Amino acid sequence: MTHFTSVRTVGIPVTDQDRALDFYTKTLGFTLALDTPLPQLGGRWIVVTAPGGGTSLALTPGAGSVDTGIRLATPDAAAAHQHLNDEQVSTSELLVWPGVPPMFNFQDPDGNTLYVSQD
Repeated sequence: MTHFTSVRTVGIPVTDQDRALDFYTKTLGFTLALDTPLPQLGGRWIVVTAPGGGTSLALTPGAGSVDTGIRLATPDAAAAHQHLNDEQVSTSELLVWPGVPPMFNFQDPDGNTLYVSQD
């Protein structure tokens, strides 16, 4: 019996929700899906989605600076890498190996690590 059918939302701990929302929407190009007060968490429940849909990200109040394990997909890893560097985002080098999609990682303003891989 299958109990779970998908992954809907992944939480990312952030220390400043307004700064995180600005980064994820303006720098990364995500769309705000939900922003509502949630005093039980000590802040708001903020959900952003990638333009192509799929799993959403919840920017939740927390300590930040974790390896999220989140892999973001892009049609052009080199262009995404250049864009983030132009925006002064901390990135690793762009890795290009034969037979493997180009990839790199970056840190959001809280030091959370996310990964990028070319489709």
